Amino acid sequence: MPRIPDRFIDELLARVDIVEVIEHRVPLKKAGREWTACCPFHNERSPSFFVSPQKQFFHCFGCGAHGSAIKFLMDYERLEFPDAVEELARTAGMEVPREGGSEHARDDFDELYAVLEEAACWFQRELAQSPAAQAYCTQRGLSADTLRRFRIGWAPSGWDGLQRALGGSAARMQLLEQAGLLASNEQGRRYDRFRERLMIPILDRRGRVIAFGGRVLEGDGPKYLNSPETALFHKGRELFALWQVRQLASTLQRIVVVEGYLDAIALHQHGLPQAVATLGTATTPEHTEMLFRATPDVVFCFDGDRAGRGAAWRALEATLPRLRDGRQAYFLFLPEGEDPDSLVRKEGGAAFAQRLAAAMPLSEYFFEHLAEDVNVATLDGRARLAERVRPLLARLPDGAFRDLMQQALQARTGVSSRAPAATAPARAPARRASAVRRSLVREAIAVLLADPALAAEVAPPWSFAAASQPGVALLIELLELARARPGAPVAALLEHFSGRSEAEALHKLALIDFPEAHDLRSEFLGALAQLTRQAHAERLDQLTKKLQQQGLSAPEKSELQALHAMRRHGQA
Repeated sequence: MPRIPDRFIDELLARVDIVEVIEHRVPLKKAGREWTACCPFHNERSPSFFVSPQKQFFHCFGCGAHGSAIKFLMDYERLEFPDAVEELARTAGMEVPREGGSEHARDDFDELYAVLEEAACWFQRELAQSPAAQAYCTQRGLSADTLRRFRIGWAPSGWDGLQRALGGSAARMQLLEQAGLLASNEQGRRYDRFRERLMIPILDRRGRVIAFGGRVLEGDGPKYLNSPETALFHKGRELFALWQVRQLASTLQRIVVVEGYLDAIALHQHGLPQAVATLGTATTPEHTEMLFRATPDVVFCFDGDRAGRGAAWRALEATLPRLRDGRQAYFLFLPEGEDPDSLVRKEGGAAFAQRLAAAMPLSEYFFEHLAEDVNVATLDGRARLAERVRPLLARLPDGAFRDLMQQALQARTGVSSRAPAATAPARAPARRASAVRRSLVREAIAVLLADPALAAEVAPPWSFAAASQPGVALLIELLELARARPGAPVAALLEHFSGRSEAEALHKLALIDFPEAHDLRSEFLGALAQLTRQAHAERLDQLTKKLQQQGLSAPEKSELQALHAMRRHGQA
């Protein structure tokens, strides 16, 4: 598989500003030479997330998250490494090169994306050939603009229409199966997975087709059939129409979550372009995190029947751990027998918007649901309610909302639920070089990370390589890396160690704040010289003991004499 060259990663990280990358997603505040925020990767009340524009990396003193702008995008946007590099390169106006493999080698997933795009186009063309499907769209009130905007298509009857249109070779057939477009029977015979269904493409956060939802017009079988899980599609991590929602507004104030594709589409068509839908699964914690990253307010809209209320409670449970201060969730239950599609077509977008504005806050629904079969007028009933509420409140992140929910419980039951809150560790103070005792190896690494250009001051062979201190091999690797990639920012050097056990220790050393007047060169060369003297002293001891026990070879005797001479001159 072709790989992205290290030189490009160095250039990319040198060109982008990590403060700008992160601030586009997380509000930052200036704090001396750094920028700070409440960590987006764990719940906390006091900021422990710091961004260094000088070294172009971030670090959280609370949860330990750290890395370059690439690592931030991987964690925050849940991207794979190549996708994070592509996204960062796009913002910097750079083209990502590949090396290795054939001249026209492509990323593993490129062909999957391509065949899914071809399938979406084919389904769209087939819709124009099906009077029955077009009549159904008219019956559902779907306009030509809506059909075009959501790229709605049609999977015709028959077992091999898609295969004949997009197959043509064994490799293509395998690709169609990997994309979830074909299925196989017990005899191993492939057939089109989607037949006689309205086809609705599911897009990822970059607008690429990754799967489909197929809606049957009438007859037997499930109403909706989704693509199976594939290398590109994980239904617990995706939300239908989120890409369309984010294209329509740069700053969203609210997102509405519904259960069906056509429910979301109908709301968009009626002037409510904030609707997304889950993909045949309950709301997951991954869903709620995606939602709150896009907007501060989320309205969950469910049918008013028993199934709808069950789905609403599961959504609430998934939401609780994500309710940091500033985030709010609401619940809207529709009249019996209605869904968002039928109701918005019946009463119009303005009336539906009024319903959304009057949605029940999570706090109200929370206590209403837990107390629905409890008599809070009795002591026993209040105790029962308190026992139900306590473990759920413990899942809320520390903050004002959790405090207020605890007060609400106490007002309803007279019982305090204040369990010790899991508070995030305060940020460790910036460590000055002179204030921290470190081994010689750690000292050399810390200085080298403060100024990677110092690697050019020394060259192999490394006279200190034989020193027995832990970390010598890591120091040598870092030296060789910095020499091989001159000008690479610190973040790029640290990126090289991503995923390795040494990464966390390196990031901690990179956080050391040396005074501006500090002579980094003298300290670096001094540390290496002292390591060299230690290595020589250890070798001298080894040879001396061997001489006393079994004698030395001629080369070893020469080496011992040289070491004694160096010691006399203060070099060992």
